[in-house]
Amino acid sequence: MLTPANQLTLLRMLLIPAFVILVVYGYLGWALLVFGFAGATDALDGLIARWSGQKTSLGAWLDPMADKLLLVTTFVVLTLPGLELANRLPIWLTVLIISRDVGIVLTVAIVNLAIGPRTFRPSVYGKIATATYIVTAIVAMLFNYLRYHSVVVDLFVWASLAITLVSGLHYIRHATRIVEASGRT
Repeated sequence: MLTPANQLTLLRMLLIPAFVILVVYGYLGWALLVFGFAGATDALDGLIARWSGQKTSLGAWLDPMADKLLLVTTFVVLTLPGLELANRLPIWLTVLIISRDVGIVLTVAIVNLAIGPRTFRPSVYGKIATATYIVTAIVAMLFNYLRYHSVVVDLFVWASLAITLVSGLHYIRHATRIVEASGRT
Protein backbone atom coordinates (compact mmCIF):
# COMPACT_ATOMS: atom_id res chain seq x y z
CA MET A 1 0.00 0.00 0.00
CA LEU A 2 1.74 3.15 -1.21
CA THR A 3 0.37 5.79 1.10
CA PRO A 4 1.72 9.35 0.81
CA ALA A 5 4.02 8.60 3.78
CA ASN A 6 5.39 5.49 2.05
CA GLN A 7 5.92 7.47 -1.14
CA LEU A 8 8.01 10.00 0.79
CA THR A 9 10.06 7.16 2.24
CA LEU A 10 10.66 5.78 -1.26
CA LEU A 11 11.64 9.28 -2.42
CA ARG A 12 14.22 9.38 0.38
CA MET A 13 15.67 6.11 -0.91
CA LEU A 14 15.76 7.48 -4.46
CA LEU A 15 17.66 10.56 -3.28
CA ILE A 16 20.57 8.42 -2.04
CA PRO A 17 22.20 7.90 -5.47
CA ALA A 18 21.79 11.62 -6.23
CA PHE A 19 23.53 12.46 -2.96
CA VAL A 20 26.42 10.09 -3.74
CA ILE A 21 26.89 11.47 -7.24
CA LEU A 22 26.86 15.06 -5.97
CA VAL A 23 29.51 14.33 -3.33
CA VAL A 24 31.73 12.32 -5.69
CA TYR A 25 31.68 15.08 -8.31
CA GLY A 26 32.34 17.79 -5.73
CA TYR A 27 28.94 19.49 -5.63
CA LEU A 28 29.03 19.57 -1.85
CA GLY A 29 26.50 22.37 -1.40
CA TRP A 30 23.95 20.52 -3.50
CA ALA A 31 24.77 17.28 -1.68
CA LEU A 32 24.10 19.00 1.63
CA LEU A 33 20.74 20.27 0.32
CA VAL A 34 19.77 16.82 -0.95
CA PHE A 35 20.72 15.29 2.41
CA GLY A 36 18.68 17.96 4.20
CA PHE A 37 15.72 17.35 1.92
CA ALA A 38 16.00 13.59 2.52
CA GLY A 39 16.03 14.30 6.26
CA ALA A 40 12.92 16.44 5.88
CA THR A 41 11.12 13.57 4.13
CA ASP A 42 12.00 11.40 7.13
CA ALA A 43 10.29 13.83 9.48
CA LEU A 44 7.33 14.33 7.14
CA ASP A 45 6.58 10.69 6.42
CA GLY A 46 6.20 9.94 10.12
CA LEU A 47 3.99 12.95 10.72
CA ILE A 48 1.79 12.19 7.73
CA ALA A 49 1.41 8.53 8.72
CA ARG A 50 0.40 9.46 12.28
CA TRP A 51 -1.89 12.36 11.40
CA SER A 52 -3.68 10.53 8.60
CA GLY A 53 -3.91 7.25 10.53
CA GLN A 54 -2.15 5.50 7.65
CA LYS A 55 0.56 3.60 9.49
CA THR A 56 1.34 0.51 7.44
CA SER A 57 3.49 -2.55 7.92
CA LEU A 58 5.27 -1.61 4.68
CA GLY A 59 6.09 1.78 6.16
CA ALA A 60 7.25 0.17 9.40
CA TRP A 61 9.84 -1.75 7.35
CA LEU A 62 10.68 0.87 4.72
CA ASP A 63 11.25 3.85 7.02
CA PRO A 64 14.07 2.42 9.16
CA MET A 65 15.55 0.77 6.06
CA ALA A 66 15.63 4.12 4.24
CA ASP A 67 17.20 5.77 7.30
CA LYS A 68 19.92 3.12 7.54
CA LEU A 69 20.63 3.22 3.81
CA LEU A 70 20.93 7.00 3.83
CA LEU A 71 23.18 7.14 6.89
CA VAL A 72 25.41 4.22 5.95
CA THR A 73 25.80 5.54 2.41
CA THR A 74 26.59 9.01 3.73
CA PHE A 75 29.25 7.71 6.10
CA VAL A 76 30.80 5.51 3.40
CA VAL A 77 30.95 8.38 0.90
CA LEU A 78 32.38 10.80 3.47
CA THR A 79 35.04 8.17 4.26
CA LEU A 80 36.20 7.58 0.68
CA PRO A 81 39.77 8.61 -0.01
CA GLY A 82 40.52 10.77 -3.02
CA LEU A 83 37.51 13.07 -2.83
CA GLU A 84 39.50 16.05 -1.55
CA LEU A 85 37.26 16.51 1.47
CA ALA A 86 38.51 18.83 4.21
CA ASN A 87 36.72 16.65 6.78
CA ARG A 88 36.92 13.03 5.67
CA LEU A 89 35.35 10.73 8.25
CA PRO A 90 37.70 8.06 9.62
CA ILE A 91 37.27 4.62 8.13
CA TRP A 92 37.32 3.04 11.59
CA LEU A 93 34.18 5.00 12.53
CA THR A 94 32.32 3.97 9.40
CA VAL A 95 33.34 0.32 9.86
CA LEU A 96 32.28 0.43 13.51
CA ILE A 97 28.87 1.95 12.72
CA ILE A 98 28.20 -0.59 9.97
CA SER A 99 29.41 -3.42 12.23
CA ARG A 100 27.07 -2.26 15.00
CA ASP A 101 24.10 -2.30 12.63
CA VAL A 102 25.01 -5.70 11.22
CA GLY A 103 25.50 -7.00 14.77
CA ILE A 104 22.07 -5.77 15.80
CA VAL A 105 20.40 -7.38 12.77
CA LEU A 106 22.23 -10.67 13.38
CA THR A 107 21.39 -10.64 17.08
CA VAL A 108 17.70 -10.06 16.37
CA ALA A 109 17.73 -12.82 13.73
CA ILE A 110 19.48 -15.30 16.04
CA VAL A 111 17.16 -14.56 18.97
CA ASN A 112 14.10 -14.89 16.74
CA LEU A 113 15.32 -18.17 15.28
CA ALA A 114 16.44 -19.60 18.61
CA ILE A 115 13.51 -18.74 20.86
CA GLY A 116 10.78 -17.49 18.56
CA PRO A 117 9.55 -14.11 17.42
CA ARG A 118 10.48 -11.24 19.71
CA THR A 119 10.03 -7.53 19.23
CA PHE A 120 13.09 -5.33 19.50
CA ARG A 121 11.87 -1.79 19.81
CA PRO A 122 14.37 0.96 19.05
CA SER A 123 16.06 1.93 22.30
CA VAL A 124 16.63 5.49 23.43
CA TYR A 125 20.35 4.88 22.82
CA GLY A 126 19.63 3.77 19.26
CA LYS A 127 17.61 6.92 18.66
CA ILE A 128 20.37 9.08 20.15
CA ALA A 129 22.87 7.25 17.93
CA THR A 130 20.81 7.98 14.81
CA ALA A 131 20.48 11.65 15.76
CA THR A 132 24.21 11.86 16.48
CA TYR A 133 25.04 10.29 13.11
CA ILE A 134 22.77 12.74 11.31
CA VAL A 135 24.35 15.74 13.03
CA THR A 136 27.84 14.34 12.41
CA ALA A 137 27.06 13.96 8.70
CA ILE A 138 25.55 17.45 8.44
CA VAL A 139 28.45 19.09 10.27
CA ALA A 140 31.00 17.20 8.15
CA MET A 141 29.20 18.10 4.92
CA LEU A 142 28.83 21.75 5.94
CA PHE A 143 32.52 22.16 6.72
CA ASN A 144 33.44 20.18 3.59
CA TYR A 145 31.31 22.60 1.58
CA LEU A 146 33.12 25.50 3.28
CA ARG A 147 36.41 23.67 2.55
CA TYR A 148 37.50 24.15 6.14
CA HIS A 149 38.75 21.48 8.52
CA SER A 150 36.93 21.99 11.81
CA VAL A 151 37.47 20.56 15.26
CA VAL A 152 33.66 20.50 15.53
CA VAL A 153 33.64 17.62 13.05
CA ASP A 154 36.24 15.82 15.17
CA LEU A 155 34.08 16.28 18.27
CA PHE A 156 31.09 14.73 16.50
CA VAL A 157 33.25 11.85 15.27
CA TRP A 158 34.14 11.04 18.90
CA ALA A 159 30.52 11.52 19.98
CA SER A 160 29.48 9.07 17.24
CA LEU A 161 32.06 6.58 18.49
CA ALA A 162 30.81 6.87 22.07
CA ILE A 163 27.12 6.45 21.25
CA THR A 164 27.88 3.60 18.84
CA LEU A 165 29.58 1.68 21.64
CA VAL A 166 26.90 2.51 24.22
CA SER A 167 23.97 1.63 21.95
CA GLY A 168 25.65 -1.54 20.67
CA LEU A 169 26.30 -2.78 24.19
CA HIS A 170 22.75 -1.87 25.21
CA TYR A 171 21.27 -3.99 22.38
CA ILE A 172 23.52 -6.92 23.36
CA ARG A 173 22.41 -6.62 26.99
CA HIS A 174 18.75 -6.45 25.94
CA ALA A 175 19.10 -9.56 23.76
CA THR A 176 20.88 -11.40 26.59
CA ARG A 177 18.00 -10.64 28.96
CA ILE A 178 15.48 -11.96 26.43
CA VAL A 179 17.43 -15.19 26.00
CA GLU A 180 17.86 -15.63 29.77
CA ALA A 181 14.14 -14.97 30.38
CA SER A 182 13.16 -17.54 27.77
CA GLY A 183 15.44 -20.10 29.43
CA ARG A 184 13.62 -19.65 32.73
CA THR A 185 10.20 -20.36 31.21
